[in-house]
This record gives sequence, structure tokens and C-alpha cells, in this order.
Amino acid sequence: MARSVYVTAFEPQSGKSVVALGLVELFAARLERVGFFRPVVAADAEPDPQIELIRRRYGLTAAYADLRALTDRELRAALTDGSMGEVDRRALAAFRALEERFDAIVCEGADVPGSATGAGFDIDARLAAQLGCPVVAVVRGGPVDDTVDAVRLADQQLRDRGCEVFAVVVGRMPTAGVAELGARLAAEDLGVPVHVLAEDEDLARPTVGEIAAAVGASILAGASDDLDRRVRAVQIAAMGAERFVEELLDGALVVVPGDRADILVASLACALAPGSPAIAGLVLTGGEPGAGVTRLLQSAPFPVLAAPGSADAVAAGASAVRPQLAAGHERKVATALGLFAASVDPLELEARLSLARPPRMTPAMFDYDLIERAKQERQHIVLPEGDDDRVLRAADIALRRGVVELTILGDPAAVAGRASALGLELERARVVDPQRSPLRERFAQRYHELRSHRGVTEELAHDTAADVGYFGTLMVDAGLADGMVSGAAHTSADTIRPALEIIKAGRGIAVVSSVFFMCLPDRILVYGDCAVNPAPTVEQLAVIAISSAETASSFGIEPRVAMLSHSTGESGRGESVDAVREATRLVRERRPHLQVEGPIQYDAAVDPGVAALKLPDSEVAGRATVLIFPDLHTGNIAYKAVQRSTGAAAVGPVLQGLRRPINDLSRGCTVADIVSTVVITAIQAQEAGGRSTSRLRVALPTG
Repeated sequence: MARSVYVTAFEPQSGKSVVALGLVELFAARLERVGFFRPVVAADAEPDPQIELIRRRYGLTAAYADLRALTDRELRAALTDGSMGEVDRRALAAFRALEERFDAIVCEGADVPGSATGAGFDIDARLAAQLGCPVVAVVRGGPVDDTVDAVRLADQQLRDRGCEVFAVVVGRMPTAGVAELGARLAAEDLGVPVHVLAEDEDLARPTVGEIAAAVGASILAGASDDLDRRVRAVQIAAMGAERFVEELLDGALVVVPGDRADILVASLACALAPGSPAIAGLVLTGGEPGAGVTRLLQSAPFPVLAAPGSADAVAAGASAVRPQLAAGHERKVATALGLFAASVDPLELEARLSLARPPRMTPAMFDYDLIERAKQERQHIVLPEGDDDRVLRAADIALRRGVVELTILGDPAAVAGRASALGLELERARVVDPQRSPLRERFAQRYHELRSHRGVTEELAHDTAADVGYFGTLMVDAGLADGMVSGAAHTSADTIRPALEIIKAGRGIAVVSSVFFMCLPDRILVYGDCAVNPAPTVEQLAVIAISSAETASSFGIEPRVAMLSHSTGESGRGESVDAVREATRLVRERRPHLQVEGPIQYDAAVDPGVAALKLPDSEVAGRATVLIFPDLHTGNIAYKAVQRSTGAAAVGPVLQGLRRPINDLSRGCTVADIVSTVVITAIQAQEAGGRSTSRLRVALPTG
């Protein structure tokens, strides 16, 4: 039978969805098959945003219809005609069907719009008891005395209704009262674990996309792929341009008649002017602007929408939108998960739920473990490409998750202006301009010392030290950063060359190599080397295999190494097969306890059925987790073929063998790829013995 919890809100807008998402994340990190269930969904909001978010983020294979039981209209009808027994029956039947398919299920309670306050809580208590699920009650934070009373009341009411109370979570607690509430709860004997989540403005505000959907707006121009911007205010622009600029609020969604060219141009100018308020977007009413202004708006760094109806009606509709967590809200999801993880002890919940990890690691487990490990000892990572929007977006998400300290290289005014235009919050990142930093002279001297034997003059060293890739690498060399991630806008050579010149290989490492973490739906595989060494020798191939096994182990993946070839076992001969066979012998000789097989074909390495036919006695065949390709040509083709054909995420290349971690990105990388690589780099830095970030704050000039 599946483990399950039922999340209910004591009152609306308490933060229930944040808690449900956090629990799914917790389960997914420890179990292979995690389900999600909403007994009641809103009839006029299908598909339910929370169900779709969970389905997409965690790869649930269940159909949407299987994850819900009935609509709020059907529930209200049952309440009216006294047929709640039918509601119980349908909810229980749907839940039991899911129990057969999943190891754990998180149920998120009913939203019953138009019902009296507390009606949804009563229904949830009834359904939780029917389903046999322990309950997590979410109460909304407020004055400390009132909140403590609400915790007691929620706990008592659930127990009175025959529910097992697993925990109470105080959501949306005003930040100023969090410490006092924590002290009060610790002093009280409430008989139930209580966790406190602080209010977060990012979660309390709707996005441009949510408002666009609510008011029926369509995309006209601008940053059409940036609808997850937070809207701090809704402003109607019905005044002159000069007054509009004076009264404009940062993060405002501006509602304006389409023929007000002066306001439209002023909005665009504000977005491009450093220090000016950056709007979240424009909503045009009453028609569209002329062709000339429309062309200007195509380059707007914010979404430009067109909506039917008057400006007053659109503004009223926009102001009434309640924020939600939904698929595509990457920044909101990162904020929610960071908030939950910072407020709820995952190890305590894991122990109470008696969660045992399965033998293989899924992508969700891998991702969760990375985040949790990075948080344990936050490292300082430098991002040289501050002029790339993807890098800035990734920095925003990494900071929201609380996994690293960051330095971004670039002109501080330009980075701040672009971050503001994109609706990002990068105030916690340090921004350094290599051209003007006082570190440039120090780094130039260091680079000259390292490379003068190669003909590098003092003048060339001074110029080189201003290059963002070299500057970032020299920061790592100097201990002013624990690692670097680059390559979104530079070639692999631009990232790897400075690393080899300055950081160099670690002691006893004969060759620097790389791996990709291939995140398949049901497992994580490690591919090496697909990015650095074109034609490794037998000796180098053995070193790559050993390094890759160590990398896998350091990231929680049990290394079972397959030395790949076009032949399996003793079935083939030839120079290439013999080279793999000899490299395998060297690995066994140097690491006697490492599970390794080779030469072996890819299918025999990963498919138990094929392995049973070709190498029935092998401890690796059919179970390989680390796959070593004979050359870069083969490896690069293979990882891209798997990535594009299966939809697997390929995280990397992750460099291995350097004294300090420097990692390369593909120029086609996504924001998620950058975030993953930053987290992996932080963990590598921990393994290498990263510096304390408190010292870094003192040591790093801001020039």
C-alpha cells in the first residue's frame, strides 16, 4: 500500500500548494513512483494548475483524469442534495486506483469557491478520514497569539473528525513575527509537529501570464517567453508621459490605451534606462498602436499584451487575480521549494514517514540530492557571462533555492539594468567588472608568473586578465571563488584552456576529462569522455574510467563501469577492441574493488535481457551506471543521440581531474542546464575543500 499524506488549508490562501509541492519533492527524492491526487478540482479551471505542475515536473505517467475525482460543482450539488456518500465513494475509488500504481501519494485538498469559510476544511477532514491519510494542516500566519490559537484549533478539529494529524504548517507568516512564533511554539506543548513558512512576496504576487489568462489578453510584442514575471502592482496610464514616468512603480503591469504612443515609448525608455523602474509588462486596450510604435515594441524586454474591454475593466480583472503555482513558473517553483526546504526538516519527515531509498537513482532523486548537498556547505561560484540572459535567469533561480553564493562578471550597471528589465532579483549576487576591478593587476601578475615561460609578456597578461573567462578562472585559483561555470556564450576551448593553464590537473591525475550525467526517466547514467579528449590512449582511457567512477560515487551513484566497444567479451579482435580490453585490465589492476566490464557493447551494458545472453556471469552487464566511450567522436555522437531521441536531460560536460572545479556549458544550454551545472560545481568544490563564503565576502573587492 502506498504511503500518503493529505494537505488541507484551515482557511483560503494559506500556502497549501507550496506545502503540497514541497512534500511531493520530498517523496520524489526518496521513492521511484510518486503520485499526486486532488479529490476536488475547480470545474472552470481545468486542467487544474497544480496537477499539471506536478505531472510535468515529476514526469507522472498517469492521465490527468486519474489524478482527480470530481469537480467543485459536483461537490456543491452533493452538499445540496445530501449525497455526500457518493462523493466519498468516488474519491475513495480514484485514490485506491492510484495506490496500486504509486509508492507514495500526496493529496491536496479541495478548493470550494463561494462556500463559507471552513467548508473546504470540513470536506477535507471527511475525505482524509475516508481515504485513511494522515493530515498536514496549513494555517495562515498572522499575529502570534492568533496563530498559536489557530494551530491548536486546526489540530483539535481534525482529531475530533477522526483524522490522524501528521503535522501543522503555518504558511505565509509575516517575516517580522517568524522568530517570536517559533519561540512560542517551542515553549508550547501542542502535541503535534509545527513548521513555519515565512511570507514571500514572489509567491504572493501573480505573474503576467496568470493575469493575461484571466483577462483574455493575447501576446502582441516584446518578451513573449517571459510571462512568469511577478506583478507587484497594476497601474492605469491615463495621464501625460511625464507624470507617468514620475509615478511608475517597479514591477508594475501597465494598462494603457493602444493609441497612447507617448506612454508606450516612455515605458520602453524606462526599461532601457539604468535606475528607472522596470515594468512587468504592458496591457493595451482599445486597439493597437501604429506600425512604427509596434516595431519599437517588438524589442521590448517585457511582454506586450492586448486585451479586450476598457482599461478600467482590464485593470479590475488584473487586480483580482490570485497567484498560483503552475507549470512554467520556474522562478515561483524555485522560490516555493527553497522556502519549504528552509522551513521543514526533510530528515525529520523522512524518519517519520519511514522512507527507504530504492536501489537505483531517478532524476528527481538526483536533483533533490544535489540541491540538499549544495545547501549543506554553500560554495561561492563565479559566472563570467553576465551579459547572457540565460545566465542571469539561472543565477536568480540558484539564489532563490539558496544553494550557492554567486559572483557575476560584467558591468554592474548593465547587469543590474538587464536583471531589472527581466524581472530578476540578483541583489544577493556580487557583480564584478574585470576591466575596472582592482583584482586585475593582481591577476595579471599571477598569470604572467604562470605563463611567462610560454612567452606571455606583462602587457599580454594585463590584457588577458580582463577577459571574463580568465578573470573568473584566476578568481578560483586565488581562492576568491570555489568554482566557475562558463560556456553559455563561449566555446568549450574558451572555458577549458584557462582552466588547464591556470588551475591545472590535480596531484596524481594524468589527464583532465569530462562526464555527462544523462538523466533518463528511470535512472541516471554517467557518460565519459564526450567533450575533452579526442583520441585517448589506453593509459588515458583507464584514467578516464577511474575518474568517472569516482565522480559517479561522489554524486551518490554506485559506479558499475562499462568500457564500451563494438564487441562484447572475447567475441572480437582488432586494434580498437584490444585497446579497450587493455584499458579494462589497467582499471582492474589499479582499482581491484571497482566493478568494471569491458570490452562490452552498449546494449549488453544497460539491458539485462541482452546481458543475460552475452555476458551472463558479469556483475556489470545489464546494470552499468558509468559508460566509458573509446573516443570523443563516439561519445559525443552517443550522448546527443540519446538526449535528442529520448528527451533525457544531459547535464555537463562536468570536468574532472582539475585541482578546483571549472565546468563548461553547451552554447545551446537552457536555464535549467546552467542551474544544474552550478549546483554540481558547488558539490565538486565541497569535495575539493571549498573556502568559507563568509571569508569570501571580505576578500573579494567589488570593483
